Amino acid sequence: MINEVIKKNGTTYGIILGVILALITATIYAIDLKLFVSGWIGGATFVVYLVIGIVLLTKTKKDLKGFFSFKDAFTTFFIATFIALLISTLFSILLFNVIDPGAKETIGEYLVKYMAETLQKFGTPAASINEALAKIKETSPFSTVEQLKGLVFSLALYSILGLILAAFFKSKTTQE
Repeated sequence: MINEVIKKNGTTYGIILGVILALITATIYAIDLKLFVSGWIGGATFVVYLVIGIVLLTKTKKDLKGFFSFKDAFTTFFIATFIALLISTLFSILLFNVIDPGAKETIGEYLVKYMAETLQKFGTPAASINEALAKIKETSPFSTVEQLKGLVFSLALYSILGLILAAFFKSKTTQE
């Protein structure tokens, strides 16, 4: 059975983070679609995750009166991450597949151009570049299926962050 504090905090912060991620997506959409292929956006999103994760785990540890097992810390972070990614993914699916399906095509074109430029900078042979670009053109990163794949992949990656944070925030044992 999951502790009520863990459930409540994980859910609350998951909703907060999910709304923030949806707002980031909406803001990028409103400003410039080219930002969806920008590397610094991903870095900024990671920082948002990290900060909110630290705040979440600090608050939960305090609410639990200082005793916070590794499992409880990870569970708290995982609940928040799952809810946040679900909200964010559902918003993106709605935006790019219902509200403005043309935007995903435009972003796909930007992605192909960005990948071509990046691969050229690294001196990748032309045949390899053409092969990589053909694979990118075959899939639409903002299709419902690809968004759901991204949800699973993101959940796995952010779970690694959760494991690291849980190790840091768990209560120290009294045995030395």
